[in-house]
Amino acid sequence: MSKRACIVTTVLFLVFIGGFCLLIFVMPDRTFSEQENRYLQQLPDFSLEALEDGSFMASFEKYTTDQFPFRDAWTTLKAGAELAQGKSENNGVYYCEGGLLIERATRPDPAQTESNIAALNTFAENVDVPVYLQLVPNSGSVWEDALPENAPFYNQKDLIHQIYSQVVDVTTIDVSSVLDAHKDEYIYYHTDHHWTTLGAFYAYQAAAEAMGLTPREKSDFTPEIASDSFYGTVYSTSGFSWVPPDTIEYWVQEPAGLQITNYPNGEPVEGVLYDRSFLQKKDKYSSFFGGNTPMLDIATGADANLPVLLVIRDSYADCQNPFWFEDFSRIIVVDLRYYKGDIDGLVRDEGVDSVLLTYSAGNFASDKDVFFLSQ
Repeated sequence: MSKRACIVTTVLFLVFIGGFCLLIFVMPDRTFSEQENRYLQQLPDFSLEALEDGSFMASFEKYTTDQFPFRDAWTTLKAGAELAQGKSENNGVYYCEGGLLIERATRPDPAQTESNIAALNTFAENVDVPVYLQLVPNSGSVWEDALPENAPFYNQKDLIHQIYSQVVDVTTIDVSSVLDAHKDEYIYYHTDHHWTTLGAFYAYQAAAEAMGLTPREKSDFTPEIASDSFYGTVYSTSGFSWVPPDTIEYWVQEPAGLQITNYPNGEPVEGVLYDRSFLQKKDKYSSFFGGNTPMLDIATGADANLPVLLVIRDSYADCQNPFWFEDFSRIIVVDLRYYKGDIDGLVRDEGVDSVLLTYSAGNFASDKDVFFLSQ
């Protein structure tokens, strides 16, 4: 290459880089990324103290990354380039046949898993009501055949087996076998880490039988398509923005007499079964009961003589909880990440007859707030 050509190439490169640096400061900052479903770093406040301790430069680096011009387009381009190079993974997400996205799973910290098992055992020993445990494997553990060949992946069925073998005075529900039996159906979202309402229904049937109840059948429901344009959390991180969206269904229609009390900040407010305002947002899954909250108190409108159920949950429980409306007069739903009250006392004081823990397997094993069960 001639000297003149080198100079021209260098100048063009500097103009390109300089232009993007200039655009960072010229273009208005974005607060939220719909594609990534997260808030973006804003320009940090400068101070000598922040400069000295390194926090300013760390925040500024994240700011320039988050506010990079046309960030979403570059993320998509990077994902496409990975596929073009024969790679099937980007940002910890596998691109599988048919546009199925599966989040890469790794083994959780064994010490934390053991701690959570011990906390559950202590809780089960302290309460005088039946305790049921429903752990849900992630989609890759059921749809393992869809993963790219030789893709590193930790199958959560092994984790569930480990946990189930160590719990005491707890009735375990074999969700894995149920989902395996229906693996050819739409039981997980393709762009999100949650199961679909159909997957939750099949697990509800197994849980109901374990609890001595008669489960309802699919023919008892007329599913409503709430949205056919859902892109979930796995889509948000993957960069594979060309995949088709998912469909969210509501199976249970609001029964007469249903009353839901939400405690988002410790004080009671009126809750909802389906918060349809979320259907106009990125986080459409949160339309089930309005998403994460410390506690819900649900008067189902069913026979007042029916028992009371306490559900200790992560978000997998949200689309399954409506299936319990006909079997319980009242359902109390608690999220240990936000609710810090005495769970033993809640069982005793509210007349709870049964406790059901519904968690994704990885979350139960790694969530440090499970510790509060033993307090």
